[in-house]
Amino acid sequence: QVQLVESGGGLVQVGGSLRLTCALSGRTLSGYIVGWFRQAPGKEREFVAAIRWIGGVTSYADSAKGRFTISRDYSNNTMYLQMNSLKPEDTAVYSCAASRNPMLVNWASQPQYDYWGQGTQVTVSS
Repeated sequence: QVQLVESGGGLVQVGGSLRLTCALSGRTLSGYIVGWFRQAPGKEREFVAAIRWIGGVTSYADSAKGRFTISRDYSNNTMYLQMNSLKPEDTAVYSCAASRNPMLVNWASQPQYDYWGQGTQVTVSS
């Protein structure tokens, strides 16, 4: 079992930055893929970015490329999402998730993620 707790959300103006944090606990994360998803009001949840815990290979949604950076810190089992140049359309609840499948092919596939956090609200005001 893995527990995930997000923090770092808030209200920011257009063009601003936020860093989201996901604290993971419960078991070793070797072989895991961990990622961020978001759900805007009235829309389905969508993939943002993911990272392989060992090795650090990353994947980004087109909407995140060039503006968001996903990273992880082994020493404290924490994952981050640095978000820059924020836009109103980035407003959403951001959730972190973890997949036990080291052979995961489609990192954007939500059913492939086994554990989820509760989410943190990000609001970008214009």
